[in-house]
Amino acid sequence: MRLTVRVPATSANLGPGFDCFGLALDMCNEVIADTAGPPGISWHGEGAQELSGDGSDLVNATMRRVAGERALPAVEIRAVNRVPLARGLGSSSAAVVAGVVTALALLGDDPSADEVFSHAASLEGHPDNAAPACFGGFTIATPDGLVRRLDPHPDVRPVLLVPDDIRVATREARAALPDVVPLADAVFNIAHGALLVEALARDPSLLGVAMRDRLHEEVRLALVPAVREVFDAVRAAGVPVCVSGSGPTLIAFPMRASEVPSPGPGWSVSPIAVRTSGFEFHRM
Repeated sequence: MRLTVRVPATSANLGPGFDCFGLALDMCNEVIADTAGPPGISWHGEGAQELSGDGSDLVNATMRRVAGERALPAVEIRAVNRVPLARGLGSSSAAVVAGVVTALALLGDDPSADEVFSHAASLEGHPDNAAPACFGGFTIATPDGLVRRLDPHPDVRPVLLVPDDIRVATREARAALPDVVPLADAVFNIAHGALLVEALARDPSLLGVAMRDRLHEEVRLALVPAVREVFDAVRAAGVPVCVSGSGPTLIAFPMRASEVPSPGPGWSVSPIAVRTSGFEFHRM
């Protein structure tokens, strides 16, 4: 059996939607599992030289955890990474979702989005990333596992600003956050989060107002002053922008891509479509 699994990049948090909002992006990692090939894993694409070939990687580790007591067949895995590592674009969630889908499919299941999300959110711990990777579009995930998916308005056209040489570990970014926030900041985020749902789904003209946060972005931008400068420049140009995940990538929402000011050397600026579907898999 030969199995191909594709899982999209994701942008989580989206300003005030800390730990609950997510957006699927049209950039997919790919895992090809072949039971007729020599057992092992090979990596290609983004960060290939950094990933382990001894089976301790996140895809294989997830497969083993999902299988539990069930025996997985010996399999050759060829993985193509297109999602940059440690850049706030859901590379870890993409690997976990790919591992869940691959394991279930090799064991004879036809994995549904609900089933994969249940496994991935539990194993990876970030339902705001796992939800769009499974369901596509714009997702709202609650801490107790409820997910609602919405289709973003067609005028929602993200642009990614990705630094070449800056990385932020999710664990480090989360450790920097305060345990307690002022009541006024919590109310601010509730109001702007509700408005952001309206902006993304029905009225993108509200994005500039809705895409404001008082819980996490200031703390995370303080970790990377070079990213702070670009963030401020984009916002000063009147373009809605937020930190993607825990950063350092920024995701802007201009009416036209040309409105995004150049961040200068050391950055890539890439318009990217919202992916309306989550993971996909094909057996041969």
